[in-house]
Amino acid sequence: MSASWPPDGLVGPSDVIEVRLGMFGPERYRCPASDALKARGLRPRQRAAWKPEVLDPFPNGPFMDAVEKLERLVDEPPSASRRGRRRPLHDGVRQWTEHALRMYQEAFPTDLGLRLTRQPWVYRHHGSSGDGWGTVEYRITAWGLCFESADGRLRELRLPVNRLRKRSAVECAVAALVAAEGNRDLRLEWVRVVQFALSDGRTDTIFDGTRDEALALYRADGAPAVRALLDSQEYRPGTACTSCAVAPVCPVLPRAEGILGIADRSRPRRSWSSTTGRGHRGCPARGYLRGLRLPADDTVERGAAVERGRAVHAFLAERHGQWSGRPCTPEIPANWVPEGYRLPDEERQLGAELLRHHAEVCPLRTAEPRSDIQTEPRLVFDDTAADLLVVAEPDLLYREAGSWIWRETKTSASDRPRRNILATYPQLALGVRVIAGGVLPRPQAGGRVELELLHPGGVDLRILDPFAPETQAAAEAVLREQVSGWHAETLFEAVPGAECATCEVARWCSAWRPQGHEAGTSR
Repeated sequence: MSASWPPDGLVGPSDVIEVRLGMFGPERYRCPASDALKARGLRPRQRAAWKPEVLDPFPNGPFMDAVEKLERLVDEPPSASRRGRRRPLHDGVRQWTEHALRMYQEAFPTDLGLRLTRQPWVYRHHGSSGDGWGTVEYRITAWGLCFESADGRLRELRLPVNRLRKRSAVECAVAALVAAEGNRDLRLEWVRVVQFALSDGRTDTIFDGTRDEALALYRADGAPAVRALLDSQEYRPGTACTSCAVAPVCPVLPRAEGILGIADRSRPRRSWSSTTGRGHRGCPARGYLRGLRLPADDTVERGAAVERGRAVHAFLAERHGQWSGRPCTPEIPANWVPEGYRLPDEERQLGAELLRHHAEVCPLRTAEPRSDIQTEPRLVFDDTAADLLVVAEPDLLYREAGSWIWRETKTSASDRPRRNILATYPQLALGVRVIAGGVLPRPQAGGRVELELLHPGGVDLRILDPFAPETQAAAEAVLREQVSGWHAETLFEAVPGAECATCEVARWCSAWRPQGHEAGTSR
């Protein structure tokens, strides 16, 4: 495939360049090249068939509909940006919407003297495209709620988020510009941008100043970032590839036809990981709501044992990432727990003991000095046989004698042996398929998949040969069992059971209600 820019197979350009505030969000969920092409309206010449999900896939869309109805207090048709949403809602999304609306009403009383605008604000500017494509109209938008005072002198842009996070200087500048210059009103004097958390109703004012101050902020922090975005040719494969229209012609997205063992392109395009499969098997609703990134219960999500496992992984990732040619040693510092992790004393001591055992089988004992060593790399493959994006993050990828080695490290407080490790850890099955399929960069003959199981009594290192016929058959069977039910799923209904007590998204599920608690309250 050609590496030219724009990629072959796209049509355009458009006479409109549209930049969205969301394009400057966390890097983990963005692809700069995709955003640059999307901003110019470029699309594949041959468009894929539209295969919509049965359920509405946008969890915060219903909230925006509800707020619009609440704020207008009149029977008006929905704004153009939200017309046509007619698909049914998942029960969890309905519970989440009701909770989010309550949080919004607590954060913004109705007597603030502001009114919701009929149309969202759009900043417009006509100028040269800068790339030989002639004159275009630049548009900058921000997904949120646009409020103004009756006299037009004050504007407030409210940005809904699931949980508050620190906004970058670029995001603040772009949002301030949209509020100050969108649908230009000469009466405007003061601009405010507020982000609010749908999970708990907390607010954070990220800009509060005059119109001139908003424009100065944009010129300093926003305009250079917008130019850089439009000029970017950096591909960053990730979950954004699931909905990217350019994915079919993307020159860097690896194709891995049939890697999941499913040959059916009739279903909607989705992304799959071993976490997806594990969540769906336990309860379809649980996996679905986690996939929507609804806020999880931290008391479950970050329990002591889970936190210890994450801390061990973070410690090893830092050590392996700073490799100086020597493998890990049994000398573990007393303050080994990485910043951001909180462990009880017993878990801290157990974690140190497990890390000492790791030194016995540290993969850097055999890795070549100039080997490719990748700690927790994000691997993305397009399974064209099933129209699925496959995402994996092995704990470590390294080369030995030129061949790729895929290492997974697991921790346990028990010395009980694990038998069917492929079924227990399906990411190993995916690793077998990836190594055997030769879909990693610069593949060579050979390679293996390793499971390092750390436990109080020591360490077990299990080796899988991806090229052994019996291993290949077992891996394919595990993946097919993991994927097939989820792939055919349409409604993702809850299956109440014992696991509800440890479900991190149970608060959004009406199928389970602990006594004395209401939807949306903390457990």
